[in-house]
Amino acid sequence: MAEAVFDLQGVELVLPAADGPRRILSNVGFSLGAGEILTIVGASGTGKTSLLRILAGLATPTGGTVRFRGQAMDGPQDGVAIVFQDYGNALLQWRSVARNVALGVERELRGEALAARVTEALRLVGLERNANDYPWQLSGGMQQRVQIARAVAMRPAVLLMDEPFGALDAMTKATQQDELLHLRQATGVSVVFITHDIEEAVYLGDRVALLSGSPGSITLSFDVDLPFPRDQVATRELPRFVALRHDMHAAIRATGGHG
Repeated sequence: MAEAVFDLQGVELVLPAADGPRRILSNVGFSLGAGEILTIVGASGTGKTSLLRILAGLATPTGGTVRFRGQAMDGPQDGVAIVFQDYGNALLQWRSVARNVALGVERELRGEALAARVTEALRLVGLERNANDYPWQLSGGMQQRVQIARAVAMRPAVLLMDEPFGALDAMTKATQQDELLHLRQATGVSVVFITHDIEEAVYLGDRVALLSGSPGSITLSFDVDLPFPRDQVATRELPRFVALRHDMHAAIRATGGHG
């Protein structure tokens, strides 16, 4: 594997609950290589979003270690950006598309430098013509691309994505998947992609991990040895794609999840 951007060892998370402390994650460990897309699949309640919050520095594990670029994490890190599923609440509806994209960098950049960074990010997601529009004027898929552009404008080493396409229709979802693969190719960004969609996980991932159980732990991880560039029709018809999808479904059923 390439140089590790994230390295997790024995991560545990216990949170307070009305009926006493509740263990959310148990003995989670994995590494993320530079430029790699790691997709994590899991049923509801297995701790997927909690794991992403730990990677974002928004939650502190109660056990184990989390390292980013070789250093122990002590909060949010420069170089890590997060994209949520709920694009409607993530965007400021009274700000133009360009001003939404500028949010993460407008304190450090001004004038032409800021405008150039925003234009670059919009170009990468195909929205340069929509810079002066407002989020409420755009489709759901376009709004999600605005959120991705805002993250990309920060030039992160890692994009953390929490079921970002889950609320989109099937055709828009497929387009967004291909745009994410193009974005990774164009920028070299690493991605941790949370999903409950097995086909999406296999189609996007260089590696797929299964987070299962309560508390959640990674019970299966495998390389996705499918060729690039990937194609929504041709890739999904490959015997290897079908086999990987089958193996993941079987693993989820074996752990009592749904798939």
